[in-house]
Amino acid sequence: MKKTIQDQLTFLYGGNISARIFEQTQNLLNQYQTRITSRNGTLTERDAMLITYGDQVQAPNEKPLQTLKTFCDKYLTDVLSSIHILPFYPWTSDDGFSVVDYRQIDPDLGSWDDVSSMQNFRLMFDGVINHISSQSEWFKAFLHDDPRYRDYFITIEGEPDLSQVVRPRALPLLTSFKTPSGEKKVWTTFSADQIDLNFKNPEVLLEILDILLLYIERGATFIRLDAIAYLWKEIDTTCIHLLQTHAVIQFLRAAISDVAPHVYLITETNVPHSDNISYFGDGTNEAQLVYNFALPPLTLHTFHTGDARILSDWARTLTLPSDKTTFFNFLASHDGIGLNPARGILSDADIESLVNKVIEHGGLISYKH
Repeated sequence: MKKTIQDQLTFLYGGNISARIFEQTQNLLNQYQTRITSRNGTLTERDAMLITYGDQVQAPNEKPLQTLKTFCDKYLTDVLSSIHILPFYPWTSDDGFSVVDYRQIDPDLGSWDDVSSMQNFRLMFDGVINHISSQSEWFKAFLHDDPRYRDYFITIEGEPDLSQVVRPRALPLLTSFKTPSGEKKVWTTFSADQIDLNFKNPEVLLEILDILLLYIERGATFIRLDAIAYLWKEIDTTCIHLLQTHAVIQFLRAAISDVAPHVYLITETNVPHSDNISYFGDGTNEAQLVYNFALPPLTLHTFHTGDARILSDWARTLTLPSDKTTFFNFLASHDGIGLNPARGILSDADIESLVNKVIEHGGLISYKH
């Protein structure tokens, strides 16, 4: 593991810097070694997970996370093995995915003790590490030219050609902000309130590792890497699925496995299937689970047509790179049902028919353009 950590740091930052960052990484891992409690157990097809917002179950005069625990303990103990609580940190937009403070719990939901008390279940926490809220202390410090946070975010000078950049949304890629040293154009992949972190700064990588280790200390068995495909940015590239992004995941996998081998990384990459499964790496060095994003639209298509041939033919093609990996099978998520992963499996006509059927039944469709 140490060699993998060092190799990935060298690839990302070069030999001179990587030696220092490797030493800091080891110090961080040593700090958490005695603070993290390992949990036993492997995953099987019998495992099932509840995906829920922290306030989805409520009762009078009680914090929602306390209500959620009571509900799950009473009704789900023999039904589900795991709970994914969607971002429960303080936030400003995007239903929690614009995090103000990674290390705190939204006080309207409850406390860290409320989260950590749900130990009847394995817990999944979100690592929303591509971006942070514009209202976060990190970004406020950047806006005041604080030297520590000057390189925490991605600023663009001049007018470089960014036409190749793959976007999940049609909002502006760059957002201008005023600082004491002048106006700066900042990279905002998802929205003007979601400021992308600059992983070219190794201090950002160390900060994020510390945060993920904190989550594990607080009881996370699964770490969901949200929007991870867009993590690393390089001008004149698509800025999606870059080798550096895979190297960051491999670094995190090796570092976490060193002190918490019971923890699973799961990547959320709502992209065509061949790109999605690339986040398994070689089957031992990246995510242990990837979302099986093609499954929801193919299942919906099967129900609408009454014909399971496409679903069955596709399912027969599924393979895993090792017995250390598996698919996270789901039928819908907080984002709904993405159709992009079905491209190349369903025809354009089939996808259009699916869209029209949903509209006929009163469902809503979100278009990028």
